Amino acid sequence: MKIALLGYGKMGQIIERIAIERGHTIVLRKRSNDTFDGLENADVAIDFSVPSAAVENIKAAILKNVPVISGTTGWLTNYDEVISYCKQHNGAFLYGSNFSLGVNIFFELNEYLAKMMNQLKQYNVSMEEIHHTQKLDAPSGTAITLANGIISNSDYTNWTLDAPTESEIKIEAVRKDSVPGTHSIFYDSDIDQIEIKHTAHNREGFALGAVVAAEWIKGKTGIFSMKDVLDLKNI
Repeated sequence: MKIALLGYGKMGQIIERIAIERGHTIVLRKRSNDTFDGLENADVAIDFSVPSAAVENIKAAILKNVPVISGTTGWLTNYDEVISYCKQHNGAFLYGSNFSLGVNIFFELNEYLAKMMNQLKQYNVSMEEIHHTQKLDAPSGTAITLANGIISNSDYTNWTLDAPTESEIKIEAVRKDSVPGTHSIFYDSDIDQIEIKHTAHNREGFALGAVVAAEWIKGKTGIFSMKDVLDLKNI
């Protein structure tokens, strides 16, 4: 498979190594000031760039009829615009706030727990996410996905980084050197605490999941998620 890397920072370079190990070829390594020359030769594009570049990268791939997956976070105010553009051009697009296979299992566990805990009003939920100091957005896209998973399965209506109201989920965003990503969900009552947690040891899992998603989306059209890749929708 021929892959275009839209974004060639630390993640792009790890994705390149894993893709090559899995027998794929890189036909474009796009840095911030590079053009899209060569994108048309790709079977799939993988966008791990920055929020300001993500929409342009995704649209460029769709316009050239190249299925594209994006792991860039912090641009989702334009998500509906991108989805509309993809449908208009009969393209293929998959967004993941986190491509780690383990994190996507964690997403499912989080939603299942939220359904159970919604019956126990004595518990209040809160979240903590810890990332490296180079992380540009806060809270992380993964934390937002986790919060939305709780909101969809409970009486909570929003999340906040500030002091929460009764219907809001408090997210604590912490930045420390050399932390790939740790996400924790806490349910606290006066007598105990329930916690679920995912800790990434390195970025390998994110990169592997991105390559697996790229392999899956090749030749498809439509709007997808990692639930489709891992066949989790019917569990």
